[in-house]
Amino acid sequence: MSVKPVTLSIVLAAAVAVGVAAARFIEFAPPPVAPGAPAVGAVAHFTPIDPPRPAPDAAFEDGDGRRLTLADFRGRVVLLNFWATWCGPCVVEMPSLDRLQARLGGADFTVVALSQDRGGAEVVAPFYRRLGLAGLGVYLDPLNRVARAFAVQGLPTTIILDRQGRAVGALEGPAEWDSPEAMALVERFMGEKSSVISIQSSVRTDD
Repeated sequence: MSVKPVTLSIVLAAAVAVGVAAARFIEFAPPPVAPGAPAVGAVAHFTPIDPPRPAPDAAFEDGDGRRLTLADFRGRVVLLNFWATWCGPCVVEMPSLDRLQARLGGADFTVVALSQDRGGAEVVAPFYRRLGLAGLGVYLDPLNRVARAFAVQGLPTTIILDRQGRAVGALEGPAEWDSPEAMALVERFMGEKSSVISIQSSVRTDD
């Protein structure tokens, strides 16, 4: 069974439930992700960004309330994942991101799982404990500043940044990020110093 990303129609329903503040997330987003978003375990729909684009300097916070920007992660390949605790496909995807961080995280690579929850750490921290997410850091974007800067269409959305802090590819919808195919994609970017990687050489699909 495939898992579809949470598109704006679902976000709209959530906004009605939580009030006007949550509706601000909907206002900036473009139309919903088209049908046929990648199923869990597939990265075949990963799309390279060529030429690479500098990441925006919008600020967010870590779990200790420290102000960060994506520039703080330069020198490492970053898998930037936009998610929320109320997003069903995100909940399914998060354990694989945690396992990916445990396997590849370090001086050359990190996962930045950036929560879009309005409640911030008070919502995210117990969610991490409940799912046993021990490898992922807590990163918070409750005002959706970074999501706006990237014009995120729906959740989950994942963007890969190279060591220079440039967006080099994106995937809309969930994936099993510790699958062999996904890990091979990440490792290929880790092996590159600066240039964007072509989809033909990075993602293997069965013909």
